[in-house]
Amino acid sequence: MATRRFHDDMADDPIPESQPDPDLLREPSISPPPPVAPPPEPARPRGRPNRHASHMPRTLAQVLTEANDMVVRGDLTEYVPIPTGFDPLDGMIGGGLRKTELVLLGGAQGIGKTIATLQIARNIAMRKGQYAFYLSYEHTETHLMNRLLCLESINPPEVDVKSGMRLKDLYDVIIAERAKSTLRRGSENTGSLQGILRENAKTAMALARINRYADRLILVKASPAVTTLRAIREMTARLVDATGGSVAVFIDYLQKVAIHPERAADESEKVTIVVEGLKDIALALGVPVWAIVAADREGLKSNRLHLYHLRGSSALDYECDIAVIMNNKYHILHKDHVSFNPYQARQYRDWVVFTVEKNRAGRAMQDMEFQLHAPYFAFDPRGQRVQQQLIDDKVIES
Repeated sequence: MATRRFHDDMADDPIPESQPDPDLLREPSISPPPPVAPPPEPARPRGRPNRHASHMPRTLAQVLTEANDMVVRGDLTEYVPIPTGFDPLDGMIGGGLRKTELVLLGGAQGIGKTIATLQIARNIAMRKGQYAFYLSYEHTETHLMNRLLCLESINPPEVDVKSGMRLKDLYDVIIAERAKSTLRRGSENTGSLQGILRENAKTAMALARINRYADRLILVKASPAVTTLRAIREMTARLVDATGGSVAVFIDYLQKVAIHPERAADESEKVTIVVEGLKDIALALGVPVWAIVAADREGLKSNRLHLYHLRGSSALDYECDIAVIMNNKYHILHKDHVSFNPYQARQYRDWVVFTVEKNRAGRAMQDMEFQLHAPYFAFDPRGQRVQQQLIDDKVIES
């Protein structure tokens, strides 16, 4: 027996197949032509959920039928994760980022949260057909571009530090070459930024690598006063329409997202509204959302940062699907390792431990480490499981 929807008004009309223009098929006639039928509705992009029907009740049979139709069309976007490019992090979280999921990244200031997030957005944008939407409340789009130029100069995962270019080196190249071009008025070189970057040996390859994904990485300088949760949702919805749903959203960072017209009594209530709103964006629009979260004052004082140290409310723990906490390896090494080999322990200052503290799709409390190349705003994505014993603030009852 065929299953019908609960009410005709509660469901979207079926999308009609495209028909040829009746005017092109009509034979010449003296009589006036009949009225032309309205154009058919455009088909929804692949992988894009029907936003109007997503909040309507449907039987399990209807859900199964829609999922079956997607697989028959060859649309497997609901089942294939988007790799972050950080191994073994991808292996820990089921292969990468998944649509409808909210991922939180926490850590102290200066630990490399923005570096890791921007690098993951870059890795996703490098994949053909994938787009990354990066909203930064901390940095301008130009500053993020300059960071990416430094990152591309060492070309992760190869990480050729010898050819690396620091931010000051980049600025010196641009200023010096622009001054030279001003003196050479008759030269064909007009002193444009791209011209300067193309002609310099160190910046030429970095610019070439950026151009591979420049059209698929969307940057926004967000404002705590203007870029509200509603604005993020509207911008994401337009990008979902334009990209067929192949977009991942990155928020840097969650506590600075503005809310309007809602009003919060304190920061805890505001964080609750924001994290619930970001989770709703992920669910309703069918996109993965990655958000950076700052630590609270008590967390900054603790020996090792945990999920419960993130600034805000307990909603951070409940709403997210995956929570990753970053700690400097040198600071959380067990004292036995430090006293046994102090020189080797000092080398751990450049390593950051990523701990998956919450994982709805797999195991939690998994530690992995990645080497940070801070002058080039890059991590070596070829990480490894932590072999040494780490300290922990948990109380173990005998």
